[in-house]
Amino acid sequence: MNKLQLKRYAKLLAKTGINVKKGQWVVVDAELDQPEFVEMVVEELYRAGAGKVTVEWSHQPLVATHYKYETQETLESFAKWEIEKLEYRKEELPAMLYLESADPDGLKGLDQEKFTAVRMTRSKTIKPIRDKMENKYQWCIAAVPSKAWAKKVFPDAPTASSAVERLWDAILKASRADGPDPVKEWHRHNDALAERCDYLDRLKLVALEYKSSNGTDLRVGLIDGSRFCGGGEETLSGAYFNPNIPSEEIFISPKAGDAEGVVYSTKPLSYQGELIEDFSVRFEGGKVVEVKAKKNQELLEKMIGMDEGAKMLGECALIAYDSPINNTGILFYNTLFDENASCHLALGRGFNECVRGFEDMTKEELQAKGINDSTIHVDFMIGSEDLEIVGVTKSGERVQIFKNGNWAF
Repeated sequence: MNKLQLKRYAKLLAKTGINVKKGQWVVVDAELDQPEFVEMVVEELYRAGAGKVTVEWSHQPLVATHYKYETQETLESFAKWEIEKLEYRKEELPAMLYLESADPDGLKGLDQEKFTAVRMTRSKTIKPIRDKMENKYQWCIAAVPSKAWAKKVFPDAPTASSAVERLWDAILKASRADGPDPVKEWHRHNDALAERCDYLDRLKLVALEYKSSNGTDLRVGLIDGSRFCGGGEETLSGAYFNPNIPSEEIFISPKAGDAEGVVYSTKPLSYQGELIEDFSVRFEGGKVVEVKAKKNQELLEKMIGMDEGAKMLGECALIAYDSPINNTGILFYNTLFDENASCHLALGRGFNECVRGFEDMTKEELQAKGINDSTIHVDFMIGSEDLEIVGVTKSGERVQIFKNGNWAF
């Protein structure tokens, strides 16, 4: 892969993803797959003004090994220093850059019951701390290829290195980082997303209705006073950043407990290191009452059983079927990319920033408005070539939002 282009990508993550401020502390979370690129990112973060950059390495095979040999009690426990570290970050609020490269099948065969139980127990300690950090710091999730992930995406590649090369190329194209000035390209992209948000907000929608020939027939209620978001976001202190690179979505958090009907997935879901495929989710009274899957139905059932909020929707995201990612024809087996190929929904936690004036509301007030709360936020893809989405306004007017899988305006 062209090193100059990789440097441009690294600059994009530093200046547009994180939008690092002078003297700021940045934490980079990465696996062991692309150390050379991590070096580039760290240098670009310093060039952009970072005062300190910390790299935290992880390794998916070690996670599997820990779960194989450690007891559930050990895995659930926290050392004193771990709590102190979380509390310290809550106070210091470093910017966070997450570089994804995990093998989609990397935790296959793991004891999922043990894995789920550990996550649920640990979240009781972690989530309250993270809730206090919400909307207060910049963060960005992006991706780099690993050999295992690349071979999953390109099984016909003659060698692992050629598969990695092809995945690098796909990542850069999907991330709008394959041209001479990715930072400038993202300025244009963010402006276009903001225009769509403004139009949708002016409609004052109270519901979205989804229909597709695959059987999807779903109505989702929206929160009074909510707004659509997309592209860049701002922290409460006004720091602009892009949480996801790539991102093609316009999203809103629907009203918890207001969903009726059934929706069918159109792409596999990578969850806890395994793939859930060909599944449907049926809602009654706003909650999931039935799930079906041809592969890993039990894992899907465990997911919606994480807590009460896991049975309700936290996000409705709108992405044209004719999107740059979908047009690659590549199934990435990675939610960051596949969710941005076409429309998706998310079960679990909603986004406070989708409610106007959220910064002056308590968590309890936001939940009373309809923002869902959960330990999970799991996106699953529902976009299809013939997906129709109709918005219902306060006055009862029906407005075509999507037609034949794409924007109707």
